[in-house]
Amino acid sequence: MRQRIKRIPASLLAPAIVLFAGAHPVVAHHAFAAEYNANRKVLLTGNVTKIDWANPHAHFFLDVKDGSGKISAWDLELASPNTLERGGWTRKSLKVGEVVTVNGYLAKDGTNLAHVRDVRLADGRRVPGR
Repeated sequence: MRQRIKRIPASLLAPAIVLFAGAHPVVAHHAFAAEYNANRKVLLTGNVTKIDWANPHAHFFLDVKDGSGKISAWDLELASPNTLERGGWTRKSLKVGEVVTVNGYLAKDGTNLAHVRDVRLADGRRVPGR
């Protein structure tokens, strides 16, 4: 006995293919308080090593030398690029290799991650991080 196979109409199959083909992994957005501690401030001065001007948050990376000469790499989270531009930033405000000072808030997990409150750029300007 032969089983009959049901066919899916093309009018239903085409939209399903488009939906699955367009599926992308989504990075979850988080609240400040979920990841950072507003009571743990940090002041860092160091060399910019990388800039990632992307949504939902821009990041830049800083090599910071401590009193003993040990260098630690920091990931510094900013607001979205759109918010930064409204606050006075441009894509060229920060340059790899320049020395900047960052006021920020430490990550709750103890890693070298901080949310930027403001940055003192190499030219002396202070720009908000959020």
